[in-house]
This record gives sequence, structure tokens and C-alpha cells, in this order.
Amino acid sequence: MIPKETFTWIPLTVQDSEEELLHIVSAREEYLYTKEGKEYIDGISSWWTCIYGHRHPKIMQAIRKQTEVLDHVMLAGFIHDPAESLSKLILEIADSHFTKVFYSDNGSNAVEIALKLAIQYYKNSSSLSDPPSQQKSDRSKFIVFSASYHGDSIGAMNVSGVTYFNRIFKDLRFPVREFSCPDCTNCSFRKNPENCNTECLDPIKEELKQNGESYAGLVIEPLIFGASGMIFYHPKVLRELREITETFGVMFILDEVFTGMGRTGEFFAFQKAGIVPDLVAFAKGLTGGALPLAATLVSGKIYENFLTKDPYLSFFHAHTMTGNAIACSAGLASVEFLSSVVLPRVKSLEGQMQAYMDDLADRFPERVQNPRVMGAVAAFELNETIGEDEYLNPIGKALRKKLMEEGVLLRPLGNTVYVTPPYTISETSLEKIFLALESAISSL
Repeated sequence: MIPKETFTWIPLTVQDSEEELLHIVSAREEYLYTKEGKEYIDGISSWWTCIYGHRHPKIMQAIRKQTEVLDHVMLAGFIHDPAESLSKLILEIADSHFTKVFYSDNGSNAVEIALKLAIQYYKNSSSLSDPPSQQKSDRSKFIVFSASYHGDSIGAMNVSGVTYFNRIFKDLRFPVREFSCPDCTNCSFRKNPENCNTECLDPIKEELKQNGESYAGLVIEPLIFGASGMIFYHPKVLRELREITETFGVMFILDEVFTGMGRTGEFFAFQKAGIVPDLVAFAKGLTGGALPLAATLVSGKIYENFLTKDPYLSFFHAHTMTGNAIACSAGLASVEFLSSVVLPRVKSLEGQMQAYMDDLADRFPERVQNPRVMGAVAAFELNETIGEDEYLNPIGKALRKKLMEEGVLLRPLGNTVYVTPPYTISETSLEKIFLALESAISSL
């Protein structure tokens, strides 16, 4: 079946394409099974969400148990144990700096909540009940990065770099200032982490010196710019950004939708850098990929600005399924499993993938460019002579097709090839992924 033949609109897909869709009927562990009975290794954890593979018993058991007690109740005016238990555990893992968890159902929404909280924080500081002439300067702009991707809703697109994902809608953007993203693999200053003085951040410092009072926040994906090409940067960059935002009184907002839940080797990427931001959005992996759930961590400093009896200073934001009890139960099982059992496995997985990447780069020194590994993320650029927009480079689709013939599912970002396997993947399956890459590259 091809996209135009389905009743369902297939996302991120050219609709008039002759590419056959895989009809998946079941899954277990790191495997997906088609209607025809063919087995595929899910090498990207189904868009980075199924961090324990598919249908993990701990997650499934938590879901079944919760369905027998409470399915859903709105959180406006109510509370339930799954939400409270999950919030408490997340806050214990994150940092005492955070005091509240705000739930939503996807990463874009979690980011939008952070943006709105940042803007209203400054509005509340001057008090909405004051006449306009007495209100402080309007902090509503954001500092963003050229290679960032924060989601496809309007607000999340606004703080993303202008790319293939959102260029059609660039005229809808609210005020942002876009800066080049830090890229420690291809440093424009030709520095390395040992002699780097974070010169790439100097333009941001200068902008905040001149116009700091107009900015509500700085938004960034910590340590890895994911969807724009798995661009890595050093923790010292994140530490310097934290210092800059504190100096100029700007909210430091981290989008951990991809990097959170252990993907970089720590529970949160900001912990790898040893810093604490003001707001954190995360989603992928929160329920182990079983159900939609996202969260925004809110610092005590921000929450204090909403802790008032004045209704005009309240945060009027909610989603119908906010804090769904079944999703929160799945989330609790996932967070407990990751923090108590699985996280050390990510660090072991990093070493395994580094060895495979080294072998791949040695085998294809002219084609495998910028090999890099962090936590459970391995990536490289496939050197290709076709000069086309990176994401739309046809080499990615050609490689994907070859890998499928080998029973491996990857989804290259144009000529950027990456592996983000479930943390619980077997050594046999991990080896098969890299052997399939070797075979596919040889044939292209």
C-alpha cells in the first residue's frame, strides 16, 4: 500500500509517492513484524520513544493494572495518585530547584507550555492588574538556534530554526533572534574542547548586553540538536549558556524531548553538564513509547510568581488529556525502571556503539564522515556528491531502502545517518544494525 491509498494521512511523507508502506501488525522487544510476517529491528526506537523496546512487561503491567481502577479524570480541580507519584519521582531525580511538573501529551506542547510560562513570568512580575503605563518592559522575545527543532505546533515552530520543517510558515513567527548553533564536531573557530573559549556564544552575549530586557528566554536542545542532524556540542557550551542567561536575567529553557529519559547517558542531559535550567520540556521515552505523555519541569522561582490568589496572574493553560491516569501509570513504571535498572545499560551501550562506529569509519574512511557517539546516540554523515538540501538528500532514502532489505529500520536525516536503539537491545541485534550499515554503504 502506498500513501495515497490509505485512509490515514501519513506524516512526513511525500503523498504522491510509490514507496510501499510497511504494514506493522505486532511488536516485541526491539522487533517489529509486518502483515507478511517479516521481522525488522527497530533501530531508532520508533522516533526515539520505545526506549525499552516494544511492549515491555513492566509498562504493560502498569497499564493493565491502572485500567481496572481509573482511566481518566480532568486535572482542573482534581488530582490522582498516578500523577502525584510520577511528579514526585521526577522531581526527586531532577533537582530540588524544580518544584512542579506540568503535564501535556507531546513534546511540542511541553515546549509551548515552557514558552508561555516564561512570558507570563515577566508579565506577572509587573502585574497584569497594573495599568499599561506602570508595567515593566515587555519581555516576549526568545533567543533560538539555527539548527534547532522543537516541534510542529505554531509556538514550537517559532523557536525552531527556519528549516525544511517550517519554512512555509516563517511569516507566522513571533519575535525571535536566531543564532548559529554550536557544533563541536565542525567548529567554525577550529577549536577543540580543550582550547575552546565558547567564542560561538559571543554574539549572544552582545545581543543580551544591548537588548536583554526584551527577551523572555533562551531555548535550546541540550548537547544534541536532534532532528536537524544529530549535531553534538560540548557540555561546557551548555554551562556557559547557563551563566549568560543568569547574568542577563533571561529564562534558560531546555528542550529535552529527545535527550531526556537517559538518551545521553544521564537521566537528563543537563545533568551531564552539571547545570540546572529554569524550565525543561521532555516527552519521548516517558511512557516507554506506550502512550502519549509529556511534561514540563518548573523551577520554584517561576512557580512563586504564580502562587497568588489573583486570578489574573493564574496560568490558564490545559489540555483535555493532561495527566491522564493510565499514561501517568505507564510513566511511573518507565521512570522507575530507567532510574533503578536501565540507566547503567545506556553507558555500556555507548561503549559498544563507539566500537562499531570506529570499525565503520575505518572501513569507509572516505564515506563515513564525522562519526560520533553520545549515550545511546550514534551518528555520521554519509559523504555524498549530490548537492541537495541535507534533509532532502536522496541518499538517505536510498540507504533506508537497502537497510530494510537487511531487516533493519533506520530513518536517515538526509545524509546524516543515526542509530538510536532501545536501551535494552540485544548484542546480536545491535551487531546486525551495524553489519547492515556496512553492507548498505558498500552497495551504494
